[in-house]
Amino acid sequence: MFRENGFVFDAGPTVITAPFLLEELWELCGRRMEDEIDLRPVDPFYRIRFDDGSEFDYTGDADRMRAEVARFSPGDVEGYDAFVRMSEKIFRVGFEELGHVPFSSPLDMARIAPAMVRLKSYRTVYGLVSSYIRNDKLRQVLSFHPLLVGGNPFTTTSIYSLIAYLERKWGVHFPIGGTGALVKGILGLIEGQGGTLRLNADVASVIVENGRARGVRLASGEEIASDIVVSNADAAWLYRHLVPESDRRRWTNRKIESARYSMGLFVWYFGTDRTYPDVAHHTILLGPRYKELLEDIFGRKHLAEDFSLYLHRPTMTDPSLAPEGKDAFYVLSPVPNLEGDADWTRQTEPYRARIEAYLESTVMPGLSDSLEVSRVLQPLDFKEQLLAYRGAAFGMEPVLTQSAWFRPNNRSEDVEGLYLVGAGTHPGAGLPGVLSTARVLDEVVPDPGRPD
Repeated sequence: MFRENGFVFDAGPTVITAPFLLEELWELCGRRMEDEIDLRPVDPFYRIRFDDGSEFDYTGDADRMRAEVARFSPGDVEGYDAFVRMSEKIFRVGFEELGHVPFSSPLDMARIAPAMVRLKSYRTVYGLVSSYIRNDKLRQVLSFHPLLVGGNPFTTTSIYSLIAYLERKWGVHFPIGGTGALVKGILGLIEGQGGTLRLNADVASVIVENGRARGVRLASGEEIASDIVVSNADAAWLYRHLVPESDRRRWTNRKIESARYSMGLFVWYFGTDRTYPDVAHHTILLGPRYKELLEDIFGRKHLAEDFSLYLHRPTMTDPSLAPEGKDAFYVLSPVPNLEGDADWTRQTEPYRARIEAYLESTVMPGLSDSLEVSRVLQPLDFKEQLLAYRGAAFGMEPVLTQSAWFRPNNRSEDVEGLYLVGAGTHPGAGLPGVLSTARVLDEVVPDPGRPD
């Protein structure tokens, strides 16, 4: 979170789903989340705008969704219902049964293989959607979710289709005060348990002795001893830069460099001296190309002239995030990671200006004359400021061969006593996934109160 001229901007996730995972954290600390966090439902979940100006309001209400589907393609309503039923089946296994279960060996993968085949996990998200839906626009509406976790709908395993049912079951929410208020609440939980938080203390390396983590060494030279090290750093960055190569057998430099990584993000934060009441809390503006643009981003690693955008207007739900009579926004564009052809030292401002012009010509008339504050975060910043390997905003791409056991494990395969949480490990990116990585740790980290 950062502030400028009375505007408040979230620097992290803005789509809050599966709030019960957060409620569990508070309950474990003997507190109630609702006493400290005001979580509000967002409706619609997303307003999806196509390049021709037509719009689809994506909600959690079954009847409203059927009506929206029927507006575009009456013949796809039955297929939509069948897709939701399939999404629920995938959710029951992929989220409820496996989301908090550690994958520590290939045998763990072998055990779930029959269920994965039965649920068609060998298909992509777009392929699964297309097996139920004929209309091209509806295929886009029902397949974009992998982009929220760093995946290409045309290559991401269809297990991520569970997101559709997850959102219907628990809704999409936003905390009053912004996601930063949620972060402050979690900090309060840590301090309430006797924990401390040290900021501006860069970790230079994990101290490893005889194959076991013994603490961390800070950039200042200070060493902090510990029998257990839990890393929330980008998994590829952790292994490539913080763990000596001599202590790595599985996650060697070669393996890290040959892995497939998620796309990068171009994020423009801005505030306006007026409000835009017709703009929804979450708006997805799809460009003229869908598959071709995603191939440019993930395959060719080419910064295209066109784009698709996610526009966040938190002041629709919480007007206090901007001065009275004004609006706060951020707009996000998926772009190639740093393996691509973009030179962000030269292209940042021209790209931002193109996004501004597009927004002004579509959903935000008069934007250029209304701008009051502006800040940009692009893939080079993700690498240099957030230590994201190759500037990939979500770590390794969530394809089948980089999921579950094939992803960096929650219990390090290379260093005893080193554990991983966050988007780079199992089950993956997205707020429910990241919170579930912590639930996995509850299974694999030794209990200090229990004798060996």
